[in-house]
Amino acid sequence: MSSSISRQLVLWLAVPLMLLALCGALLHYFNNVAPSVISRDQRLREASNALMARIEVKGGQITLDTAASGKAPLPSADSVTYAVRDARGRLLLGDAQLPAVSIADASDQVFALARVGHRNVRTLTSRFDTAAGVLLLSTADVRASNEPAARFGLMSTLLWDFVQLDLTLVLVWVGIQLGLRPIKKLRDEIGRRSALDLHPIEESFVPREIAPVVVTLNRLFEMLRTSVQAQRQFIANTAHQLRTPITGMQAQLELLAAEPAAAPIKHRLATLQEAIRRLSHSANQLLSLARADPTVNITAKNERVALDAIVGEVVAKFFDRALASEIDLGAEVQHASMTADSSLLDDLLSNLVDNALKYTPPGGTVTVSAGERHGKPFVAVEDTGRGIPPGERQHVRQRFYRLPDSPGHGSGLGLAIVEEIARLYEGTLTIDAGPNGIGTRVSVEFSQS
Repeated sequence: MSSSISRQLVLWLAVPLMLLALCGALLHYFNNVAPSVISRDQRLREASNALMARIEVKGGQITLDTAASGKAPLPSADSVTYAVRDARGRLLLGDAQLPAVSIADASDQVFALARVGHRNVRTLTSRFDTAAGVLLLSTADVRASNEPAARFGLMSTLLWDFVQLDLTLVLVWVGIQLGLRPIKKLRDEIGRRSALDLHPIEESFVPREIAPVVVTLNRLFEMLRTSVQAQRQFIANTAHQLRTPITGMQAQLELLAAEPAAAPIKHRLATLQEAIRRLSHSANQLLSLARADPTVNITAKNERVALDAIVGEVVAKFFDRALASEIDLGAEVQHASMTADSSLLDDLLSNLVDNALKYTPPGGTVTVSAGERHGKPFVAVEDTGRGIPPGERQHVRQRFYRLPDSPGHGSGLGLAIVEEIARLYEGTLTIDAGPNGIGTRVSVEFSQS
């Protein structure tokens, strides 16, 4: 499954941007909260030291000397509350709402969070020795904390950062889509081309980043054109080299058969003439099949061709043969045209008419038709011959396949050539029974108009 470049770019940007936004929000939070926490801890230490300096033991009772002079002032009651407990946690002095905090033997002071009333407060528990034994002093800062505001600031900062991140990603996405427009234009141009279109891609609108791709594609197109042109030239040369000697042999045999001295071997000459005729027919069909190959026709010079004119030419070409076989050969045409190579359409119709005449008995009819059906051009040939069984209609499209008990010495390439040419021009070959179930109707409907 192919991946999206734009999706990958946005993902690669989204993850680090998200981490940066989170780090920035946390940094903002700690920059606002940490100084406040440090300042509060310092006030708790000062308050704890001031309270420890004023705790006295008299007659086994723990008292707080509030009038002593020359000592650190006591914190105000509305800012700091305290509680003094013995080592077993019993309250000796101060606020009973302050919970007892256990403290390890190795520690002298422990900071903790405690709940007083309906709010959480930060406490400092200090252990110190007195004449009455070890005492634990807990102090708590009961003034309003700025932590809720800091948390609100954190959430608002996070929200705004992620809104900015979303807007940034949207702008990045739009920028990527705009930046990828030349690639999409190139994709659309290649997608609109047919398999036969190998002209170079225009490089003027292509950005430098994908210019090497276009240059490589154009080089590939040029190599294909050169290869196809060489193949077409080979086919043309082969056709000339085959047809010229075969035609010469046919002419020489006809002259030889007309000589009186050849009368004793006339039947052998007739056999030889028939063999050369079949050789000529097979060679022409093989060349037609090669010419119908889509790879050969990539550089073909297609032009607007009138189908009714092609039908007229093909009917005229086979008229003498139909007359000699006592077959009524006719045409029913309406004007229709398409873009194609006229010689290939001639081959298509010639093979259809040749097959129809071959399988139609004397006294039968062969009708060639052309026109438009549902806005699409078509050609068709109907005959009153033996017909093609439904189970064989797919097999006769294959190369070198002939129906059992077929007359003559055909090569089985006629319908294979027709289907190759039809496929070349995005046509559909259909084989049906003729009118009233008699004979065969072969039609080719092209997709282009």
